[in-house]
Amino acid sequence: MQIREASAHDKDSIWPILETVIRAGEAFALPRDTGPDEALDFWFAAGHRVYVAEEGAEIVGTYFLCANQKGGGSHVANCGYATAQHAVGRGIARAMCEHSLENARMRGFRAMQFNFVISTNDRAVRLWQSCGFVIVGRLPSAFLHPAHGYVDVFTMYRSLEKKTRDTKDTA
Repeated sequence: MQIREASAHDKDSIWPILETVIRAGEAFALPRDTGPDEALDFWFAAGHRVYVAEEGAEIVGTYFLCANQKGGGSHVANCGYATAQHAVGRGIARAMCEHSLENARMRGFRAMQFNFVISTNDRAVRLWQSCGFVIVGRLPSAFLHPAHGYVDVFTMYRSLEKKTRDTKDTA
């Protein structure tokens, strides 16, 4: 698998991946009827660097990397990830997460934060935790899940600074 920066030519391959996730309504806080133009405008928003994961000539995943906030919070990165449904369980999300962590570090970010991780998305929560993220906050009943009703949302965080013997992770 190769991960590379996306181009405008990749949008036709990215949309079906996003569409499946959006329509399921279980991972993104986007309306389930979001159309391709709106979804791709969100994914490729100003300030987002978009990447794709390819196996051969097929795009099987995508992520964006951006600053979580502007100004004084611009040293913390944020990402969004989506994997093609037929490729789930093959390590693509993990590879994209690892790529995004190194990518963010190379771009000078000092940490990464996921603002809105749906608590019922067990697979994602476990993956992010295995990649070093910790749950630093819980928003009670902040997401209306199509099957479970109102569920909690996590804020997850990971430092990107290199650890030394004298540095402790306070998260």
